[in-house]
Amino acid sequence: MTHPTSVRLTVAQALVRFLAAQYTERDGVRHRLIAGTWGIFGHGNVAGIGQALLEAGVDAMPYHQGRNEQAMVHAAVGHARQLNRLSAQAVTTSIGPGATNLVTGAALATINRLPVLLLPGDYFAARPAEPLLQQLEHPSEADVSVNDTLRPVSRYFDRVTRPEALIPSALNAVRVLADPVETGAVTLALPQDVQAQASDWPAEFFAERVWRVRRPAPDPAELAEAVRAVRAASRPLIVAGGGVHHSEAEGVLKALVDATGIPVASTQAGKGSLLHDHAADLGGIGHTGTAACDDIARTADLVIGVGTRYSDFTTASGTLFQNPDVRFVNLNITAFDAHKQAARTLVCDARTGLQALAAALEGHRVDPAYESEYRTGRDRWEQVVEAAFRADDQDAVPTQTQLLGALDAVVGDEDVVINAAGSLPGDLHKLWRARGPRQYHVEYGYSCMGYEIPAAIGVQHAKPDTPVWALVGDGTYLMMPTEIVTAVQEGLPINLVLVQNHGYASIGGLSEAVGGERFGTPYRFRAWGSPRTKSEGGAFTGAPLPVDLAANAASLGMDVLRAKTVRELREALATARASDRPTCVYVETDPAPTAPAAEAWWDVPVAEVASREAAVRARQEYDRQVAARRHHL
Repeated sequence: MTHPTSVRLTVAQALVRFLAAQYTERDGVRHRLIAGTWGIFGHGNVAGIGQALLEAGVDAMPYHQGRNEQAMVHAAVGHARQLNRLSAQAVTTSIGPGATNLVTGAALATINRLPVLLLPGDYFAARPAEPLLQQLEHPSEADVSVNDTLRPVSRYFDRVTRPEALIPSALNAVRVLADPVETGAVTLALPQDVQAQASDWPAEFFAERVWRVRRPAPDPAELAEAVRAVRAASRPLIVAGGGVHHSEAEGVLKALVDATGIPVASTQAGKGSLLHDHAADLGGIGHTGTAACDDIARTADLVIGVGTRYSDFTTASGTLFQNPDVRFVNLNITAFDAHKQAARTLVCDARTGLQALAAALEGHRVDPAYESEYRTGRDRWEQVVEAAFRADDQDAVPTQTQLLGALDAVVGDEDVVINAAGSLPGDLHKLWRARGPRQYHVEYGYSCMGYEIPAAIGVQHAKPDTPVWALVGDGTYLMMPTEIVTAVQEGLPINLVLVQNHGYASIGGLSEAVGGERFGTPYRFRAWGSPRTKSEGGAFTGAPLPVDLAANAASLGMDVLRAKTVRELREALATARASDRPTCVYVETDPAPTAPAAEAWWDVPVAEVASREAAVRARQEYDRQVAARRHHL
């Protein structure tokens, strides 16, 4: 007998109705936890989640149609990052290849600590006939499916094999999504038959539920120890990571810096934590950092990490912080990250922790000579930026740094500039002048080619009136241009800056530095004519491939503006920003490197034994650099 307070629904219908009633709240501001669902339908989800979304309606659960499953995850991640992890999106797929296409996006989300809910279809729980279309059969583990590839890249994983298992599984899923300590990709694998099964659900399961996002304060003893360390330091340096943005702690960070004079270095995720025109902003840190920042980092006696994971790019593979007496204080909401570099820890929310630190340091300020030193270095670096952006000949083919200068002149403080891979992240980290806290959006935790275009769509979903720029090279574009169609379909006026440099330019440069001689990196025809190219199987040293990526973007529905000179580039960027349609600015850049050289090392191991002179020389340089590595204890 059906209980009067129960509702009879399929498992998929119940899950969609439950998700539509979940909210987060921080500082009195409420967000829908699952703001919409991306989906590509196949036999593994069309009659389950697909039918449930249709039945729920777009007001209860907005639906977004994607073209590639990985891209749908990237779009959801872009949405979550723009909204400070307070709102997420779900992604539904069929079984088989649709599900395994989620893995790369899930890894990106989890590495970057950003929430996304994955709902892949799965094999029949009842196993009426095996193997199913697209089912992986494992000879000794019958309960394994391809969805198990999502386990290591998910912060929470469950396979819902019975209707009654949905309630605890769904509650755990949203708990993890809403928790800044635990968040990342969450996977609920949904067997096809279970999705369609009906059950009587308690009405309370669908009641509105608010997940309050806490701002834990620092432990008093840890705070006192951190304050003593700061007061004792003569050359302190703050390293601002993405946690500053997630916590909306930019204003509190500025107040602390204004009061103490401690300079700020930014990771890729943290850039914009302190705006570029602040006298204490030293810009990017590490392998892709500024000279001003890395010079200070080498001599810092106290590094205060705020919301950072300390990736190898930040630490220059363990070679950056060279002061023999350097110590670390890490303020992070996760103990896992707070304890890195054998640091003194402040395990707390970034904004709450910085407020407490500022109050406890009242009256303290660094030595004026130290302020003068880092400000002088900062001013020198600003001249480097000006030189890199300057284009004296407006009718010349632009360099990549001149492209950034042209974009810098066009964007507003509220614009969002998105990038993830290639040579652009390094140039942006060194040179970009972040004028707003959300303007700089570079995904460098997973540095995933193909992230930019779908992420731009996600940002537009999160902030519809925000001008968004996706910066991509030809290598990235060829991997995932598919969501251009989605932007056109939904009328989202994203701006795509498509840079043609005929190959994997970033890895080509790295290859040259490590003795690989740019092997396999140009986009050119094979050349079989010389003895050398014959011995190498026909190297890619012929003419550039006759591809027209601008025509491809136009064929997918974008307005396309071709720019051949600096002048035309500036005009095209301004036209794109004013447009209310998805617009591509296509430019072929001068391949000559114009960005400042790296100011710190990055460990990419070089062959210990080689017959080619380039690799022998590269190994000698590698041995010299690796000798400077140290572990901080």
